Parts: sequence; C-alpha cells; structure tokens
Amino acid sequence: MNPLSARVAAFALSSCIAAVGVVMAPSQASAQVTAFKQAVAESASSDEGIAAFYRKTGYAPVWTGEDDTHRARRAALIEALETADLQGLPTGRYPVDRLVSAMRDARTVRDLGLVETMLSRAFVQYAADLRSGVLVPSRVDDGLKREVERPDVAVLLAEFVQAEPMQFLRRLAPDSMQYRALLKEKLRLEKKIAEGGWGETVPTTKLEPGASGRAVVILRDRLISMGYLARSSVAVYDDDLHRAVLSFQTANGLEADGVAGPSTIEAINVAAEDRLKSVLVALERERWLPRERGERHILVNQTDFSARIVDNGLVTFQTRAVIGKNTEDRRSPEFSDVMDHMVINPSWYVPRSIITKEYLPKLRRNPNAVGHLEITDSRGRRVSRNHNFSRYSARSFPFAMRQPPGKNNALGLVKFMFPNKYNIYLHDTPQKHLFDSEVRAYSHGCIRLAEPFEFAYALLARQEEDPKDFFHRVLNTGQETRVNLDQPVPVHLIYRTAWIGSRGEAEYRRDVYGRDAKIWEALSAAGVTLATVRM
Repeated sequence: MNPLSARVAAFALSSCIAAVGVVMAPSQASAQVTAFKQAVAESASSDEGIAAFYRKTGYAPVWTGEDDTHRARRAALIEALETADLQGLPTGRYPVDRLVSAMRDARTVRDLGLVETMLSRAFVQYAADLRSGVLVPSRVDDGLKREVERPDVAVLLAEFVQAEPMQFLRRLAPDSMQYRALLKEKLRLEKKIAEGGWGETVPTTKLEPGASGRAVVILRDRLISMGYLARSSVAVYDDDLHRAVLSFQTANGLEADGVAGPSTIEAINVAAEDRLKSVLVALERERWLPRERGERHILVNQTDFSARIVDNGLVTFQTRAVIGKNTEDRRSPEFSDVMDHMVINPSWYVPRSIITKEYLPKLRRNPNAVGHLEITDSRGRRVSRNHNFSRYSARSFPFAMRQPPGKNNALGLVKFMFPNKYNIYLHDTPQKHLFDSEVRAYSHGCIRLAEPFEFAYALLARQEEDPKDFFHRVLNTGQETRVNLDQPVPVHLIYRTAWIGSRGEAEYRRDVYGRDAKIWEALSAAGVTLATVRM
C-alpha cells in the first residue's frame, strides 16, 4: 500500500471534523447535524440499499467520524481498494484518487456527508465484486446459467460496522483452498512475466525421445522455466525430458505418452500471459460459486471432461465424462443444483428439440425410420407407424418419443437426476468408444459417464450395506426403477481452464466452448489488467 494514501485516509478529514466539532450553540450544532444527514440522504438516494442502511441508523457516520474506529475504517478501505488487483479485481473501478481528494478537500459538514456516501459506495462496489464477482454471468454467455447470490447492501454495511475493518474486508473473498491457491499461481505467473516469460516458443510440431538439436534445447528451456524440469544444458531428448513432457501432459489433460506431438507443442507454446488470463478468469468463476458447496458434492469440470465426487474437500471418486458438442444448441450449461435420485434401467424420453430437429425430418421421409423409438400421444398410447407424419411441421407435431429401457438405450442403464429446467443430467451411454478421445464433446448437452455403475455404487454406499449388490439386483429386473438418495447431493457443473491440483500443481485445459475468452474480454473491459508482480 502507498503509505501516503494510508495517512491521507486516516487523517485527511481531521481539519474538517475539527472545524465541525468546535464549541457552538445548540442550534448551530443541530443545523450541522441536519446538514450532514441531508447530504447523506440526497447523495445516497440513487442506491436504495445504502439509503436504507443510513435511514435505519439515523444517518450515523460509518467513515467520517473523528475517533480511531472511523480512521481505521477509512484506512482499511483505501488499502483494500489500492490493492484490489491482488485479488484480480479492476482497480480503476474504485476511485481511490477521487476519494482521497474529496477527503482532503472537505471543508463543510455538507462536504462530509458527500464524502461519507462516496466511501460507502466504494465499499459496497468492492465488497460485492470480491464476494460474488465483477460480472453477471448470464450477460457474458448464454451457457452461463449460474445464479450468483449478491450481497444485501444494507446488511453488508451493518455487518461491517460491527466488525474489525481489515479482517472483515479480507473475509469477503471466497474462503476456499482453490481460491487461495489460484492467488498464489497468479503471483507466480506475474513474477515470471516480469522476468520475460517462458522464453522462445518451440519451432516445430513434433519431437520424440532421441531427437536432438535447437528445437529440443528450446523445449527443454521452456519446460525448465515452467518448473517441470531441473536446469540442464543437454541438447538431446533424454529420459529426463521425457518425464518432464509426461508431467506437462498430465497437468494439461493431454494424452500422456511422453512424446511432444502437435497438441502438446501447442500447449507448451501457450504464453504465460495467456495462462494468467485463465487464472484471472478462474478467480472470477470461483467468486460465482456458492459459498456452501456441500460436505459431499459432485463436481463436473467440462473442460477436463471429468466428474468427481468430493467428500470433505477430498476427491473420493473420479471418472471420465463426455460433454455437449460445441454447437450453439448442444453446449453443456453451467449451474448448480441438487441430485436427489437415480433411475436404473431408464427410458429415454426424447427432448422436443431433438424430435423436431433430428427425427421428424426422417419420419416425414420414412414413417418407419428410427424404429428403436416409440411414438406416443398425449395419453402415452403408442402411435402407429402408418401415420402420415409428412403433414406435420416442427411446430405442429403433436407426439412424444420414447426409447424403452435396454442396453442400447441412449442413456445406457442408469441416469442420475438433479431435476432442473435445462433438462440436464448425468448418465451411462452405450457409446463407450467416445471416452478414448482426448477432447470429449459429443453429447446433446447432458453429461455421459465412463464408469456409471461405479459412480452409482459410490452414491449408494451411504445408504446400502452392499451398494453393488443392491444396484445389480435392481438392474437385473430390467424394469425402470427410481432409487432416491437418502442424502441429496449438490451438483456443480463448472468450466475451469485453470485450477490447482491436490498436490499444489497448476493444471490448464483448452477453452472448449470459447467461454473463458468471452469472460476475459468482459473482465478486461471492466478494467482487470495483467499486472506484473509488486516489487
């Protein structure tokens, strides 16, 4: 923090407060109080939350008093605003210079009232940004369905005046290990960028063990700079370099074969500045998540194509996943909900959008098309294939479609439900070969699991003595069966291109849907910058 700013924050109002506090007649003192209240009321009128707080407290000052408490509040706020970039926030959003000038230039009680409201506005803006994010997710991308809980302004101010100022401001940030670890990665990258980054980019598309030459030296130097390899000057793709490439591939979600192929070289050549953008976006995304995520919860990271069960902060089960195809109508959305049951031997009730876009055109050409699906009317009765489907449009088609339970069902043999308005759920699939791909974006939006049975066992373990036996007894009936979870489990569908692994290592992934690029653009427009490390 700038020491001058701290002194100004603490003492800039002293002359004005002293002038107001001189001995005066009761009528004069009353007029001064009234002038202060009027100034606060007028300047706060455009913000109902701030206005409501001051009305409730009788317009008592939060910032502009003359005692140590008020000075501590001013100093803590100015320090927080000046160092907002440490949290990945836009410092230009908080008018520190204007605040300090207003405090320094205050000469009348009315001036004090205006300063009081200015400080409260800056506090509310900073607190809301740090607690729940700078951006409104849905305004950035329509796949961001996350509903962020914004703080109640009046409550926020009321809590602040009861707390130690500096501690309160520090507690506004997400209290998660992930957030704190991302802040450390941010500082590491800023330091690396200040030193010049990771060096030259590797000038080739493939290098294998045994190779030698300048490209190998550049590859080695880049991995050394990233922290995957101890410093050396060997110009051969040796065992040490092979292990370093393996480590890099694992940390970046690539096929871990130790060969620096095209996708590996592309990832290695990503600039430190771009990785820093990913971290800044991840910090913003972390601010969007619910503070209480559940002692046990399910975490689906779309960019990692994975689904995890997390118990008390530890991953107790993990499996590969397939997410929605990267097209406008198929991308998997991001939101949180609660899983309360699974369906064993599920039917697939075909979504209306798939019926009209994919199946109706086929039925119009051939009424016997898609024969694995039943066509049903509004009462659930089967409709004859002799029907003249060609007379229907996408809007007028009156029927539903259903695929009965079975091993070839599009949902496989089990689906996991967290009822939501987006009709998204986790499920099995007969298309097991899709899990062999490095980039697994193929579905209509739902999340397919590579090991759905094992996922079911893990969920049932808390309510069944032998979860595997229970699951297969139900499965073997062949009947569609709903199994409720005695303890519903929160589900968080997230999208992280940067996060910190369990051993403290940074992991990065592709921006599959281009969402992080949009978020970075919005953060940049709001004033977030790639600041270098403070020296």
